[in-house]
Amino acid sequence: MIWENPEALFLLLIVPLIVGGYWLILRYSRKRVEELFEKRLLDTLRPGFSTTLVRTRFGLLLLSALFLIAGFAGPKLGTEVREIEQKGVDLLIALDLSRSMNSEDIRPSRLEKAKFEISRLIQQSEGNRIGLLVFTGEAFLQSPLTLDHSALRMFLDVSDTRQMPSSTTNFKSAFEMASQAFRTMEASLIATSESDSRPVSEIPKSDQAANVLLLISDGEDQSEGFEDALKVLTEEEVTVFSVGIGSEQGGPIPVYDEDSGRLLGYHRSQDGSVVYSRLQRGALQKIAALGEGEYYEIGNSSSSLDRFLGKLDELKKGTFSSQEFVDFKNQYQWLVGAGLMMLSLALFIPETRFSRKSRRSKDDA
Repeated sequence: MIWENPEALFLLLIVPLIVGGYWLILRYSRKRVEELFEKRLLDTLRPGFSTTLVRTRFGLLLLSALFLIAGFAGPKLGTEVREIEQKGVDLLIALDLSRSMNSEDIRPSRLEKAKFEISRLIQQSEGNRIGLLVFTGEAFLQSPLTLDHSALRMFLDVSDTRQMPSSTTNFKSAFEMASQAFRTMEASLIATSESDSRPVSEIPKSDQAANVLLLISDGEDQSEGFEDALKVLTEEEVTVFSVGIGSEQGGPIPVYDEDSGRLLGYHRSQDGSVVYSRLQRGALQKIAALGEGEYYEIGNSSSSLDRFLGKLDELKKGTFSSQEFVDFKNQYQWLVGAGLMMLSLALFIPETRFSRKSRRSKDDA
């Protein structure tokens, strides 16, 4: 037998104190009554009074307390098999790692703020299968779709603009890599069904869940023609949401030493002037509209990603895993039931016996 709340058993230590206190009070009151009244007078004043009934009532109250305390401790005895299903959506996050994401118009920087919001999103997306894609002029799958969110956070933490071979931004590459990632997940499902000798329809599938792409960028796309790649995604039933990070005022783009990380200065144009990077909403809003999703923004003191979580809850969820485990059976209900029954009996036990003699004494009075 195990106990769900073993700390409740410490309440049993109060029971001996109650018994000792009751015995001392009973002894003191009996002594005082004997000093003040004669036995014949007491019998007249309390016809039919029974110390046995009083002690029986106290005993039932004491047993009731014992059973109730044991019940609250949550005894578990025997075993039962439970099945837990994990349901959610397939969410792939595409994070812009272009040079402009180092701009500090959003503190501490656009990239660090985006990583913070993504980490918060992961924390509140329990049950969803999430992956991470990073892109600039090229795109790389940093983490495939997974239920292991701790590993995903590790890949997110090491994401940095210095790891990318290009410093420009190309949405087309991100969409093509996202399409490939979702197709790879579907291919692995088919392979599982073949090795499992079961039809795909009988295995938890990713296509039972909504496929979602969340693109986070400052919107400065130096490429053209991402519409075709985006159309392929929507035809594959992927809903695309976009998030803009940055400010209208913008900020300079810091340049750091690749080895030490020391600030060397700010990015300049060919004529030597400092380049300012600003949030470009137009392309991101167009992506959300064509991708049948919504557009959100991340600022210094606010983020609308909480609305995105609400949209995820509205999308179709699939079963990613189903696990059976053995657990102990709760048996508290028997002890609580016995305790309540004894408490009810104690409340109905009188202090006096009903007899003809006591009835006659009442009539004479």
